[in-house]
Amino acid sequence: MNPSQLLAHFDRISDAPDAILRLRQFILCLAVRGQLIRQCPNDEPAPEFLKRIKLKGADNEPFLIPPSWSWISVGQIGESRLGKMLDKAKNKGTLRRYLRNVNVRWFGFDLSDVFEMRFEDDELEEFSLRKGDVLICEGGEPGRAAVWDEREEKIYFQKAIHRVRFPEGVNSHFFLSALRESADSRRLAGYFTGVAIKHFTGKGLSSFIFPLPPLAEQHRIVAKVAELMALCDELEVARTRRETRRDQLTAASWHSLSNGANSASVREHARFCFSHFPHLTKRPAHIHQLRQTLLNLAVRGRLVPQDATDEPAAQLLTRIRMAQLQPGKKAKSKIKPALPPLDSQPEPFELPSGWTWARFPELGQFGRGKSKHRPRNDSSLFEGGSHLLVQTGDVARSNGLIKTFTNKYNDVGLAQSAKWPKGTLCITIAANIADSGILTFDACFPDSVVGFIPAPVFPNARYFEYFIRTAKADLLEFAPATAQKNINLEILNAVLIPLPPLGEQQRIVTRVDELMDLCDRLEKELIEADAKSSLLLEAVLHHALNTGLQLTG
Repeated sequence: MNPSQLLAHFDRISDAPDAILRLRQFILCLAVRGQLIRQCPNDEPAPEFLKRIKLKGADNEPFLIPPSWSWISVGQIGESRLGKMLDKAKNKGTLRRYLRNVNVRWFGFDLSDVFEMRFEDDELEEFSLRKGDVLICEGGEPGRAAVWDEREEKIYFQKAIHRVRFPEGVNSHFFLSALRESADSRRLAGYFTGVAIKHFTGKGLSSFIFPLPPLAEQHRIVAKVAELMALCDELEVARTRRETRRDQLTAASWHSLSNGANSASVREHARFCFSHFPHLTKRPAHIHQLRQTLLNLAVRGRLVPQDATDEPAAQLLTRIRMAQLQPGKKAKSKIKPALPPLDSQPEPFELPSGWTWARFPELGQFGRGKSKHRPRNDSSLFEGGSHLLVQTGDVARSNGLIKTFTNKYNDVGLAQSAKWPKGTLCITIAANIADSGILTFDACFPDSVVGFIPAPVFPNARYFEYFIRTAKADLLEFAPATAQKNINLEILNAVLIPLPPLGEQQRIVTRVDELMDLCDRLEKELIEADAKSSLLLEAVLHHALNTGLQLTG
């Protein structure tokens, strides 16, 4: 496949996430290697031009170029200087508009926020701009550059910007394309100084070498690049429009699925969504929306049908309360808060028949983790330890099942903490708020994590973990507007949980597990498809670049 065919059939490989960006880079790569347009034997070769103006081309060649081209450094053929130092105390003279590095964008300028500074008359020519000047950022994003083609003449530039002027044998726009290609290929970074903060100093700029075609060919290349970049703009607009429409369709589908007026309409929307999954889920964000939609349906009683023979949840809740009040029975909750009557709280949504509202302390053992010793990282708590310690990060990355731990307490560490059994639902209340996961092993955790052990009537905590995922956004609203977000146990104590009959709860968990597995497969397929598209694009671009085939024109 040659470059012309590549551009004509770009839609076949445009599924790669960065396809259009890569295409732009590819165009510049061809342009600066002499593979974008054919050479013309009537053009004056660049070596002859340099000889005529008494210059010798650079010796080192980063890559192969046509025989009629030459390598040359900016310092050999251009005139460069930095702008004026910004010092309001020392600057005198007439107020003039001037450019800062934030005004310089790749291939253009943002003139919406241009400052003014005082320049004296003898400085006006020294720091002024002419049509065709190349402005290059010294810091910030070093190397970012644009050609000054604006009509405004009385404008100047600050010291953080290099101004480069070339003789008539160099097209500034071609040089800009060569500079951007070197930035994309990371060759330009070799001319920077500094470790943490990079700078493109005058010395680095002066030594920067770039390929120089015959002047007439430079003009033709610049015109072809402009034409192809305009095509890329069109492709980008079309792709954005297509993705926006797909996002809107996906969001509308999930909204309809979540907000059906009745079970029949929900089932109808569900049939539509499940039959059009390949079209509705094209990005990971779509899968995230789908997961949330499914969970919302689950905790609203719309995912599986109700069964009139199931024991109502209100009776289930009564049985749990009676079990907790049995004589001689140990209290099942470490914390027994005085909960307000259920009817004193507004119901978040209408429940199906047989469901009821409940709260964590009513449904099992509920309380914060413990880590009394300070400092918490005292080595005496961990040396030779065997008791697993889970932190908020382990919960945050658990994806529902906590399989990692941060450290191991020894017996001293365990004595100042508390161990929770396998199957405990963990909910974070600091750092990452309302992340949740179920322990797959016995473990300790600090008071930044709340633990919930369901009453014995519940087979596991899966339903409650799924519920917390749906409630996370609401819980975040309770967190103070501070840098370290956190909520307290009192807030979690009052959270209303939609409780289905036990039989339906188990059917919900089974169905959600199946659908989450489906989401996992869809997500994996999307990632694999993106990877394949990227590999295909890489292979096509590599082949087109290395065959040396050219576009005509």
